[in-house]
Amino acid sequence: MFLKQLSLINFKNHPEFEAKFSEKINCFVGNNGVGKTNLLDAIHYLSFCKSFFNTIDSQNIKHNEGFFVLQGHFDKFGEQSEVYCGIKRNQKKIFKKNKKEYERLSEHIGQFPLVMISPSDAELIYESSEVRRKFLDGIISQYDKVYLDKLIVYNQVLKQRNALLKHFYESQSFDSETLEIWDEQLIIYGRTILEIRLNFLKQFAPLFNHYYRFISESKEDVSLHYVNSLGEKDFKTALLTSLPRDRAVHYTTVGPHKDDLEFSLDGFSLKKFASQGQQKSYLLALKLAQFEFIKEQKNTKPLLLLDDVYDKLDEARFTKLLEMVSSDKFGQVFITDTHPDRMNQLLNLKQIDHRIFLVENSVVNEL
Repeated sequence: MFLKQLSLINFKNHPEFEAKFSEKINCFVGNNGVGKTNLLDAIHYLSFCKSFFNTIDSQNIKHNEGFFVLQGHFDKFGEQSEVYCGIKRNQKKIFKKNKKEYERLSEHIGQFPLVMISPSDAELIYESSEVRRKFLDGIISQYDKVYLDKLIVYNQVLKQRNALLKHFYESQSFDSETLEIWDEQLIIYGRTILEIRLNFLKQFAPLFNHYYRFISESKEDVSLHYVNSLGEKDFKTALLTSLPRDRAVHYTTVGPHKDDLEFSLDGFSLKKFASQGQQKSYLLALKLAQFEFIKEQKNTKPLLLLDDVYDKLDEARFTKLLEMVSSDKFGQVFITDTHPDRMNQLLNLKQIDHRIFLVENSVVNEL
């Protein structure tokens, strides 16, 4: 699978852009702040129906403009597909495949799988558990439609339960029978979500360990541990136990929406005890394992987007990474970098099929 062509109008800082791509390596090069990453984000939009960086669609429209349009032409096993995304301020997002609009955006997720590696991946270590849950959900949702559907329903039920808890507080009332209706639904969908997540991690962990050893060239023991907010309790007991606290804070405090992933290295917290180099290797291994896992599940090579990865690695490791992603194990790759000559020399030296696009002041030209 590969993206043959991308065109856009009024997306972030770009008034317009159109290009055809290599089936292997494509580079957006130029100074910082010129919009290289925004072009990667446009590709991300066409895969996930949303930005990698900003989930508020209207904020991705170029300043002083009223809309943006993205169009991508994909080739998947020889089948041609045109994906369209159009957004006007204060209007519903329009998303189409082959000119047919989706009734639900979730129907599109996973059709054109993608993995993005970005400096913002550090948020997986330093930000809240919500970021790590989204990482989990983002992988599983690309290959498991049942999971995605149940996750959507679970979040809808959770919203209703939280609204009810807030109503109890504001009206100084309580209705256990109504609450039990939402509890039963939450338990049904929550159990499935937890089961699928745990099964995923069992399969994912060996791939992650493999890539960490490859990148770091070390024998450090890395691990991913799922932190279940239910503890040793079953979901029903946990909900009953947490009810006084839920009523006090007006929202549901236990369940898959409160679970976390714990990152560790040699048994110690990655966040507290690992060096910057170890953290970078850990994050890169996570994303490469994500690529490998999705490839196995979908039987197709996801698009791989590498944003400023050179700045995260030393030259030797970057060259090693470039050699790896240009191999037959990987498919189409998009890279951003600040040094055009460096990328050109590396790619020519390795005789890798590629195209390089120079980005200057929102103008993009192929070198």
